[in-house]
Amino acid sequence: MEKLHLDLDGPDPRRGLSTMARGLVGSEILKIASEIRLKQQAGQQIANFTVGDFSSKEFPIPDRLRDGILRALSAGETNYPPSDGVLRLREAVRAFWGERLRLDVPLESIVIAGGSRPVIYAAFRAVIEPGDTVVYPVPSWNNNHYCHLVGARGVPIETRAADGFLPTAASLQPHLKTARLIALCTPLNPAGTVLAPDEVHRIAEAVVAENRRREKTGEKPLYLLYDQVYWMLTFGAARHETPVHAVPESSRYTIFVDGISKAFAATGVRVGWAVGPKAVIAAMRDVLGHVGAWAPRAEQVATAELLRDGAAVDAYLHTHKGGLQARLDALHTGFSRMKAAGLPVRDIPPQGAIYLSVQFSLRNRSNDEVRRYLLDEAGFAMVPFQAFGLEGEGGWFRLSVGAVSVKDVESAMPRVEAALRKVL
Repeated sequence: MEKLHLDLDGPDPRRGLSTMARGLVGSEILKIASEIRLKQQAGQQIANFTVGDFSSKEFPIPDRLRDGILRALSAGETNYPPSDGVLRLREAVRAFWGERLRLDVPLESIVIAGGSRPVIYAAFRAVIEPGDTVVYPVPSWNNNHYCHLVGARGVPIETRAADGFLPTAASLQPHLKTARLIALCTPLNPAGTVLAPDEVHRIAEAVVAENRRREKTGEKPLYLLYDQVYWMLTFGAARHETPVHAVPESSRYTIFVDGISKAFAATGVRVGWAVGPKAVIAAMRDVLGHVGAWAPRAEQVATAELLRDGAAVDAYLHTHKGGLQARLDALHTGFSRMKAAGLPVRDIPPQGAIYLSVQFSLRNRSNDEVRRYLLDEAGFAMVPFQAFGLEGEGGWFRLSVGAVSVKDVESAMPRVEAALRKVL
């Protein structure tokens, strides 16, 4: 019988799509990463600082986690997990937070998911109605896209390099009365900066004050989505702070995002969790259950074992953070030397996460032109802050160090310097 060749698209393939799907924009970062891959396949030498991921060669996951996954699979841990997560992992997260963050949370306030992305989406779905206002700083990761997915009115708050591209309570204050959700991330993707404890205190106080007002009027509460997936990765004098340490009453309104993807280089293992008010967590659990966004059972079991092994965690973080800081420091040292030599570049010293913020001030060139120039001239790949919602041609870029070696960084810096000298 002859094969039937199907016309799967017809004359107007997008005619049947929803308004949401037609307006959804794909990841700007992944588009740039795809361009880089094509150049690498063509043989071009490129130091790739684009995607916020890890090379398993440079940053393997903990042995304890890898071996635990294999043991769990061999033991038959291959069926559906509970919708809120395997009990032993929820208990392990509770114990880990109690020990490391000094926060005592009930089990009912913890839900496990297939990474932190589903957690963020479920949080938006659980508390946001179409037309509700979500306030978030820019640059930041994907808040504009999550607003689009749920039909929210996104209000981006532009930040300043002088503040480490972090929001302040003063910048958020004018928007609190109309907002249903404030979405924050610290340490920050893309800037690699950390909210100062006193600023976290002021923001938490403002959220609590607004909610006290709403309790009197019967309005729905204002929630704070606090993405701290990089909280174990801080450097130097930077210190991670939580709103609930600063102002305990804010715990009623704070939805935490956390997971193993960054602290344990386990982006592909897909284990994340949320901690927050019980009613919100229950709604998030149901959203995640309906879309099947669970973390795989074997990975959950292995993650529980890892979090319970404090010595293994400490040993891994010592090596992991040391490797990240070596790469970030090499970049910072190189750019500082170039700036001192009069070249048009500056950066923000490393504070946290796996990122460095750098500004190239090349006259009469857009961010995309600067990006392409350094890619072609120096084999140096990076992502402009415009991919994170920051408008304008300020010349700021994110460099992600998870997929490069120290040697890659050190060999790239002379090429960047030579490229900058050509445009003086």
